[in-house]
Amino acid sequence: MSTAPLFLVEELPKVGAHTLTGAEGRHAATVKRIRPGEVVLLADGRGGLARAAAGEAGKDFLELDVLDAVRLDPPSPRVLLAQALVKGDRGELAVETATEAGVDGVIPWRAARCVAKWEQGARGEKALARWRSTVREAAKQARRPWVPPVSEPVSTAELARRVGEVERTLVLHESADDVLRASDLPASGDVLLVVGPEGGISDAELDTLVAAGARTVRLGPDVLRASTAAAVALGAIGALTGRWAARPDPFAEPSG
Repeated sequence: MSTAPLFLVEELPKVGAHTLTGAEGRHAATVKRIRPGEVVLLADGRGGLARAAAGEAGKDFLELDVLDAVRLDPPSPRVLLAQALVKGDRGELAVETATEAGVDGVIPWRAARCVAKWEQGARGEKALARWRSTVREAAKQARRPWVPPVSEPVSTAELARRVGEVERTLVLHESADDVLRASDLPASGDVLLVVGPEGGISDAELDTLVAAGARTVRLGPDVLRASTAAAVALGAIGALTGRWAARPDPFAEPSG
């Protein structure tokens, strides 16, 4: 049985009648062609999840009967990704695959060797909007109750300050002596995962992050691309922690 399609809403509706409108209503009615009686999921992107039965559909709306709603706890530990800006579509690929692999937040990083610059103004705002849109669509595709927030881009100095705010910071770097292990990961709190640009993280940047408390690790003997490293690391973190443990059906009837 396939997983019910998920649609994002600003606020999770209460149990009872609800009309899905706007872009999501149009997508449900005219793209997904949801038929009466089909079950769909609604999420607010903040852990709220509702199950609903479809009713009448129009050109840009879908009538729903909301059956039940729950609020889910986030994964533990949470993983935040500091992704260096990557030129062209590869930047969007990086955040798309990271979202599908379960990242909990994205921090665009203006690393020294980034080819993409995201200058202040309309061009930078447009690039940030593309990342946010990519993350939103990837979260829907993965049926995730959470849409990872994408923050404003940060400098290396600002990123170093973030190191002191999290439980653990891991910098993926080819010069690291140690591979990523379960012992590197806390049971709870936030893990900040740092991925550099195509040209690599400079020695000065690496020194700054390590001085702030970060650790360097590698994923194996090979060097990964800036656009794929985060997704591979998230897969490893999911396997090394309880993040990828089977999630019980939140709408299942209690036994006994």
